[in-house]
Amino acid sequence: MLSQIVRSLHWAGLSSQRFMPNAQSSSRETTLPSLMFTEQGSFQISIFQDLHFGENAWSFGPEQDFYSVQVLNEVLNQESLDLVVLNGDLITGENTFLENSTHYVDEIVAPFIERNLTWASTYGNHDYDYNITGATILDREMLFQNSRTRQMVDGINSGISNYYLPVYDPSCATSDCAPELLLWFFDSRGGWYYQTKDESGNKVGQPDWVDESVVDWFLNTNTDLVSHHGKVIPSLAFVHIPTNASLALQERGINECKQPGINDDVPLAQQAQGWCVDGSNDADCSYGGQDVPFMEALVSTKGLLAVFSGHDHGDTWCYKWNGLLPGMTVSGNGLNLCFSQHSGYGGYGSWQRGARQVRVTKQGLENSELDTWIRLETGYVTANVTLNATYGQDNYNPC
Repeated sequence: MLSQIVRSLHWAGLSSQRFMPNAQSSSRETTLPSLMFTEQGSFQISIFQDLHFGENAWSFGPEQDFYSVQVLNEVLNQESLDLVVLNGDLITGENTFLENSTHYVDEIVAPFIERNLTWASTYGNHDYDYNITGATILDREMLFQNSRTRQMVDGINSGISNYYLPVYDPSCATSDCAPELLLWFFDSRGGWYYQTKDESGNKVGQPDWVDESVVDWFLNTNTDLVSHHGKVIPSLAFVHIPTNASLALQERGINECKQPGINDDVPLAQQAQGWCVDGSNDADCSYGGQDVPFMEALVSTKGLLAVFSGHDHGDTWCYKWNGLLPGMTVSGNGLNLCFSQHSGYGGYGSWQRGARQVRVTKQGLENSELDTWIRLETGYVTANVTLNATYGQDNYNPC
């Protein structure tokens, strides 16, 4: 039934051929129209994370998935959206079979298809296991016309969901308009290599940080975009596993009035956790520092306003990263690091489910600010804040 719905949906108009330097996704072209700000000058994103479909499918899993679909529907019914982001751990890959591991994508995207919404994904550590990988999930997503998920970086060590999406002014009618906003998507990998075992018959672990090949692509592509359009373009980024900077900020202390949200995953799990400096995976190593190049790239990118992560189900705060934090070698430049809300009934934790909303306006971007809040499945709104120059100093009520 779902496949029939998908085949019957046709978006009006074809996408303009936009300038996409260094893009390596020619085999996955889209006929979707370009993302646009509304006529009122706004653009809103809903971020669902850690859905964990397919968990324990032989017992309580189908019931969990049913409730997760309800979360999607309840949030979507409350918000007026221009894009949905699935920020990792769509599927609990360790519980899936090779023959049907990616079929859960159909259930996840059905509420978007029914509302003619478009979406984009990053993949998380549970999306990579012996019977599933980012590449097979992407292939499944590409069966649906509304998917904007792409792969722009090749290589066995790069992961899959590395790409960017431009957002344009609605008046843009030419092929060479400058985007008003860039959305960057990064694959933090993790989990296990697909269909791979070592000499002892054990699954082989995959590194859980954004690879340096992706960092190089990001820096080069952004430089090309700035050069081509002659200006810095405001941007947002999405990655499933947070960087070590988020842990350092958490250790500094979360103030419920200044950084409202849940702070129950203490300490949080960051990129390169459990890896050694030499790149080996050893239980005796707590953190290898392999995400340092990625953090350096983030803070060196002018116009990047915020990075949104998942992975840690019990953290939902935003924190402005300023200065050099204890144990860090990279100094923050005011970049906002945010977690979203645990969206699925799969995965650990009993917090209320929901999704972070992000609303940018053209006027707000002129001042490097945006609004964000969490919409719970109950309909309640929490942690409604403005990420601006004084975020982290302002008090939000109730505390």
